[in-house]
Amino acid sequence: MAETYEYRGRDQSGKVVTGTLLADNEQLVLSRLREMGYVPLKVQPQGGGVRREIRLRTKPKMKDLSVFSRQFSTMVNSGLPILRALSILEQQTSSGIITRAVRDVRGDIERGASLSSAMAKHPKVFNNLYVAMVRSGEAGGVLEAVLERLAGNMEREVALRQRIKSAMTYPVVVLGFVSLILLAMLVFIVPQFQGIYKQLGGTLPLPTRILLTVSNLVVHKLPFLLIAIGIVIFLLRRYVKTPQGRMQWDTLKLRVPIFGPLFHKTALARFSRVLGVLSKSGVPILQSLEVTAEVVNNAQVSRAILDVQQSVKQGETLSKPLGRHGVFPPMVVQMLAVGEETGSIDTMLEKVAQFYDDEVSATVDALTSLIEPVLIFFVGGAVGLAVIALSLPMFNIINLIK
Repeated sequence: MAETYEYRGRDQSGKVVTGTLLADNEQLVLSRLREMGYVPLKVQPQGGGVRREIRLRTKPKMKDLSVFSRQFSTMVNSGLPILRALSILEQQTSSGIITRAVRDVRGDIERGASLSSAMAKHPKVFNNLYVAMVRSGEAGGVLEAVLERLAGNMEREVALRQRIKSAMTYPVVVLGFVSLILLAMLVFIVPQFQGIYKQLGGTLPLPTRILLTVSNLVVHKLPFLLIAIGIVIFLLRRYVKTPQGRMQWDTLKLRVPIFGPLFHKTALARFSRVLGVLSKSGVPILQSLEVTAEVVNNAQVSRAILDVQQSVKQGETLSKPLGRHGVFPPMVVQMLAVGEETGSIDTMLEKVAQFYDDEVSATVDALTSLIEPVLIFFVGGAVGLAVIALSLPMFNIINLIK
């Protein structure tokens, strides 16, 4: 269905022009404007400014940004001018959030801005890591190589997240399935036994009384329980977004059984990979540590990195303050120390990152094998305990009848 779009563009003389066009989608409007000889600066549905501003606050998917980065790197390394590459990507990128950001970046570059400064205006799409690497590539005249490293780093990050997601999906699905089974038992099966026990009279065993009490709460107070659970989850999410809450949550993640080592190795892999890529791209060490602390995605590790940054400011080496923090294993500290002695820190960081990427893969495989029997035991235990609690009065049924 055709829709009216408002546009703002620049004609061949450099004058800004505005107007409206009727089209089926935004891409057709952009094509029409280029046919008219205009450089599009902004396109939006008529009356849709507020809605689109809200959409701009949403972050793109990491996978979409990874695909964009690889395509951008390939085009620039093939000799295409940056503006031409951005123009092509603007038309073929599937993510609307990235499309709008690329359009604005291209417009800023046409007005004389650098690529890094134009990207810095869109922090929800291009984070500090992205901007810092692009800026270092521009300063050193090696933008093509930096974009290649950046694309590779994002692809490895996507692969890492996918491995973590695959490890978490199975237990979450099974726990949800078990919860539905127990809920059905509490709502439909247990109340049937409650009437029988009431007619028999007598004192019921403690497990049975507990099960009947829970069943009564679920049957008669389920809406209130759901509302209470929703409120608790909402408040916990709000608390986790605070600095203190985030620190406590991330510390708990590293200590939780089974999954704690996986989260720890993931954080170390991300730390080593990001710091190595920044170092190899020529970003100053202090700025590299600051950016790494922002993107490592664990508050406890971030605090340790920032503490290391302060020590480096005071003239210490990188490896020495790392050794004072328990989140960094001795192997990481020793390899960085060797890297400092040989002048190959970036190479050592890449090796550490590869080691922990392999460790994450091995841990995910081990967890997949371990979780299945554990969850089967948990499912059988949960259902079995409920059945036993219902059956206990049957062993004393003769006394109850008397």
